[in-house]
Amino acid sequence: MSHKVVLASGNAGKLREFQQLLAGVGFEVLPQSSFNVSNADETGTTFVENAIIKARHACRETGLPAIADDSGIEVDALNGRPGVYSARYSGEGATDESNNQKLLQELVGVPTELRTARYHAVLAYMRHADDPTPILCHGTWEGVILTEARGDGGFGYDPLFFVPTHNCASAELDKAEKNRISHRGKAMQELLQKISRS
Repeated sequence: MSHKVVLASGNAGKLREFQQLLAGVGFEVLPQSSFNVSNADETGTTFVENAIIKARHACRETGLPAIADDSGIEVDALNGRPGVYSARYSGEGATDESNNQKLLQELVGVPTELRTARYHAVLAYMRHADDPTPILCHGTWEGVILTEARGDGGFGYDPLFFVPTHNCASAELDKAEKNRISHRGKAMQELLQKISRS
């Protein structure tokens, strides 16, 4: 029997990754859109706060357990920006393409050795809306921001995120390999371990 869990996100890319990562371990991941859940107001200033806000909102609206992910990219040369604002970095109505263009513009003239960055993913699993002890997991993924986009896989900043261990952009990685080594993949593995013990 599978346990239903709501993914507190409207991001199709994240939904696909979660469904792949949780396939076969007893969880049926349902998008919050299946329940007409509105997006929560992400008023937190950290990935942890926003993940909890989103998970609590989805639990309250559906009555089911929820997983929320708050993730983004931290660029050292930009003092950690875009950080929690990664999805809306280029302003209202931001797209992956407009966000990538803004990031490239902000890094014009910055040499490769100073273009270090990392993806962060914080997952919050809440059993119910008033869960006083949500399970929190944090994964990171180190890389370097390229000077031009490469590859056509992934989403977000993947075409600009160079993975030194694999000598390619994240957008050039095979999906299974990305799920294994990414920030979200690492956080998900930790979450699966914690859920199985709870």
